[in-house]
Amino acid sequence: MSVESTLWVAGEVVSAAVVGLMLYRHLWRKFPLFFAYVVWIFLADLIAYTAILINRSLYTPAYLVLSFVDSALLLGVLIELAWSILRPLRASLARSALIPLIGVVLAVGAAVWPFASLPSLTGTTAKTQLIVHLLQTVSILQIIFLLVLIGSSQLLSIGWRDRELQVATGLGFYSFANIGIAALQRHQASYAQVRVLNEVEIVAFLCILLYWIVCFAQKEAERREFTPQMQSFLLSVAGAAHSTRVALTDKAGKQKKD
Repeated sequence: MSVESTLWVAGEVVSAAVVGLMLYRHLWRKFPLFFAYVVWIFLADLIAYTAILINRSLYTPAYLVLSFVDSALLLGVLIELAWSILRPLRASLARSALIPLIGVVLAVGAAVWPFASLPSLTGTTAKTQLIVHLLQTVSILQIIFLLVLIGSSQLLSIGWRDRELQVATGLGFYSFANIGIAALQRHQASYAQVRVLNEVEIVAFLCILLYWIVCFAQKEAERREFTPQMQSFLLSVAGAAHSTRVALTDKAGKQKKD
């Protein structure tokens, strides 16, 4: 069995183990989008490998579709994690507070987009370059999310035993590896060198999956309440966002009447 086949089998086994552990720990209820993402990892690798076996020409269109779905799911996971972090305040927040949260994530993504492009790969189509650009943008978003989460961990009363930080750590560190490998691949002269880097990337993701297995196998720490200062700040931000949305709605309604 080749190295690529061995890594693919290992990836499928470890992905299935993460899915099984999330089912056992009932984490799919708390993080449905992240659970869907892990299931998607298992299915996407299966689809990609099958496409290669059937006809190698099918791999590129399959890669484009799979990468787009992957990016969309990861954006959803970031929003889900941010909403879960606000759990201690959720009783005081309306469901509509999720809307500005989505807006913040998308706004940061839009700000990152111009800086996420890498030098074009020779021989690739515009669609492929666009998908690669999207993947790099989402990777940078995950890194920013992790750094902000670590930097504000004391204010948010969140630690390494909290699932939100465990999930974000895995995604963030893989994104570091992904961006680094993507940059290195553009300076490799031979296909063999690029292939080795692809294998390194797969190994990096395997390590992240194993990290999640170790984390999810342990009991989650009881979530602590926010500090009073943080509670006041978040509630004031949510109130301001709600007032702005109501004002915009009223203004739109008056314009329609006029």
